[in-house]
Amino acid sequence: MLTSITEGILCCLTGKGASLVLPLETSVPSDGFEFVEVKPGRVLRVRHIVPERHSSNSSSVHCKRKITVYRNGQLVIENLGDVLHSEILQCQDGDLEPCSTVEVELADYKEMPSSPDPNPIPPTDPSPQGEQKPAPPPRRRRRKPKRTVHIDSKRVISSCKGTHSDVALFFVHGVGGSLDIWNSQMDFFSRLGYEVIAPDLAGHGASTAPQIAAAYTFYALAEDLRAIFKRYARKRNIIIGHSYGVSFCTFLAHEYPDLVHKVVMINGGGPTALEPSLCSIFQLPSCVLHCLSPCLAWSFLKAGFARQGAKEKQLLKQGNAFNVSPFVLRAMMSGQYWPEGDEVYHAELTVPILLVHGMCDKFVPVDEDQRMAEILLFAFLKVIEEGSHMVMMECPDTVNTLLHEFFLWEPDMSRKDGNSKPETVSTGTAVSDIIQTLRTNKNMEK
Repeated sequence: MLTSITEGILCCLTGKGASLVLPLETSVPSDGFEFVEVKPGRVLRVRHIVPERHSSNSSSVHCKRKITVYRNGQLVIENLGDVLHSEILQCQDGDLEPCSTVEVELADYKEMPSSPDPNPIPPTDPSPQGEQKPAPPPRRRRRKPKRTVHIDSKRVISSCKGTHSDVALFFVHGVGGSLDIWNSQMDFFSRLGYEVIAPDLAGHGASTAPQIAAAYTFYALAEDLRAIFKRYARKRNIIIGHSYGVSFCTFLAHEYPDLVHKVVMINGGGPTALEPSLCSIFQLPSCVLHCLSPCLAWSFLKAGFARQGAKEKQLLKQGNAFNVSPFVLRAMMSGQYWPEGDEVYHAELTVPILLVHGMCDKFVPVDEDQRMAEILLFAFLKVIEEGSHMVMMECPDTVNTLLHEFFLWEPDMSRKDGNSKPETVSTGTAVSDIIQTLRTNKNMEK
């Protein structure tokens, strides 16, 4: 810590930035690692594992929904497509509710008021005949929509096995991480025959670290990942993101709806537009952050793991997590500006999404992932009680099992309702019931 303080003082006196992250010497064997130049002088380290596989069959679902934003801040989602019949992750019956109009207040994680009754029942008249009847209730004023989005498409959803040659898994880490945080998942799924791609973001792990803050904005990093995705994408791609990496998964799923087959969001938070906090500690000068780096690393260990023993410290070291320079850390936190990524942006997604949340997470409350499950079209929320923000490192077996079952899941469209009316898709209502059921399901987690 004394060394960090001394270097920080020298940084402030000389006016030079703290040493940046450069390509690191890794103890992992070089097999499967590639260095990809996404832009001139901007090189990312990528772990790429390619096994031998064959093709598979698939089925399609009609995704149809109407998203309306009103001027008073209300968001109304009407689902008009096919109904899904499925049992996913042994946690819920897949007979989804036929009524699926959801009305919520924007940026409200606590309450979700129900939709107003379009045909309210007038009150009965208890007065005797001859007396004047009470005035009828006032008619509801027609609201003027601010924005309306129509989704009408066919989504192919099928089982993705490791032996399928058209399937690829992309793992995206968050701020301060590296591809090494996915070691358990990459080893597990590569042994099952999956093609695995995991990059280091710029300034992280063994990727190069540009010396300008503009290199770490959301859009700059998103373009890096777009280049990686276009280079390695197959016909069916599954993107797994953690924390800040979830935003990039959402971006890619929105940009490439025909190529992104499924998405996994691990402790990613709610469906809100990104905007950096002006009062954050990460707005301090880089030299000050350099002095505080030991305290920041200790705070990350306390908040990122449910327990803070020798095992967790070793996991943090092996995962090369929070091993970034103060300059990169400050630029990453200041560059989290993405106004397009609001609730409507997320509601437009038609890809099936698995939400994984560590109950002990001190960075992302469970209410935010609940909100995400309510907004998304095909969303399944799984809460791991003994996990925290770094749940994929704390509970690798549980997370690997959940991910694998989600990869193999496909909707059962064989059971149809006898009604002639068009069936609908629910948006993940009754999330609290799902969470309660998941908490009692201990067999999978142990």
